[in-house]
Amino acid sequence: MVDDAKRWDTLIRGGRLIDPANKIDAKLDVAVRDGLIAEIGTNLKAENSEHTLDASGIMIVPGLIDLHTHIYHKATAYGVEPDPIARRAGVVTMVDAGSAGAGNFAGLREFVFKQSAYRLLAYVNISYPGIFAFDKDYVVGEAAVKELLSVSHCCETVEQNRDVVVGVKVRLGAGTSGDIGLLALDRAIEAAERCDLPVMAHIGKPPPTYAEILARLRPGDVLTHCFRPAPNAPVDDSGSVLPALRAARERGVLFDIGHGMGAFGFHSAESSIEQAFPPDIISSDVHALCVDGPAHDLLHTMSKLIRCGVAIEDAVAMASWAPAKAMKRPDLGHLSVGTRAEMSLIDLVDTDLNLVDVLGETRQADTMLRARGVFLKDRFIDADSRPWEQPRDQD
Repeated sequence: MVDDAKRWDTLIRGGRLIDPANKIDAKLDVAVRDGLIAEIGTNLKAENSEHTLDASGIMIVPGLIDLHTHIYHKATAYGVEPDPIARRAGVVTMVDAGSAGAGNFAGLREFVFKQSAYRLLAYVNISYPGIFAFDKDYVVGEAAVKELLSVSHCCETVEQNRDVVVGVKVRLGAGTSGDIGLLALDRAIEAAERCDLPVMAHIGKPPPTYAEILARLRPGDVLTHCFRPAPNAPVDDSGSVLPALRAARERGVLFDIGHGMGAFGFHSAESSIEQAFPPDIISSDVHALCVDGPAHDLLHTMSKLIRCGVAIEDAVAMASWAPAKAMKRPDLGHLSVGTRAEMSLIDLVDTDLNLVDVLGETRQADTMLRARGVFLKDRFIDADSRPWEQPRDQD
């Protein structure tokens, strides 16, 4: 007879457990009790568990975190409904990257966050209305109007929502901050310093330049869209990584993919990675204009980085422990005994799919990451299939 005190609710057996934070990459079993990881080991006994999940041939990784998404669904033209995207991509935590500012953050929390089965967090936009006019035909830069860049209102919103806010967002570029340029970044940094939070800075077409933005960023701040194509690419015309990037990394600035509809180029990514300058974080920047391509979702974006030369275990770290640290959330992004049982189950699918960047350049992939499901809140949620996935050939 099994001792009730040792009984587990669920045992996940036989998977390849990749936990970069704890430097684990091995075939292990994970036992769950009361929503927490109770034990990790080899050959844990199924009879000690109410339910058993066979994870043979599957990777068990910390609950994936998509640090850059836009999920203010139905309140913004570009917002996507979070739960279907999280389910198909095996994501546990989605972070809205500045869709809302002080003027409308309450709606994001009330009408999106409260309705979701997943963990939703957010950066507050330094601009009072957030990203209020952005679709394929119509763009108005929310950071181009000085009067909208209220440090006090941003900080008030942060203090009222500390449990879900992870930083301050600012979008910089000719079409987003306009003639104001770096003033918008200065305001975002001022708010972030008052609130002891990091900044996430979007980089678009110049002005300002890549180097000008990096020069102002502090240790722990995030530069998103780091592998965007020219203009404002991370590499010069000869393909060499700009010195400003290496200097910023030495200071502790973090570099995030933020794929989206215009911010990931194979040339930028491959050139940077070949020169030992990989990203720190992989995120999708999924929104209504790229959810059907070219970004799709987090796993699709991770697959592109793997195709560019990032090892699978490093890609897992870039979508789990790295974003958790960037958000100052050490409770997330790892699989340690006693922590919440939040796991993504993924595998590799054989494919001949052509991956497409934002310029239409393609690379053929031999394999793609596929979500099998997530373990979240005491239950396993199966993943929805995605249209490009092909089942692995059966031996």
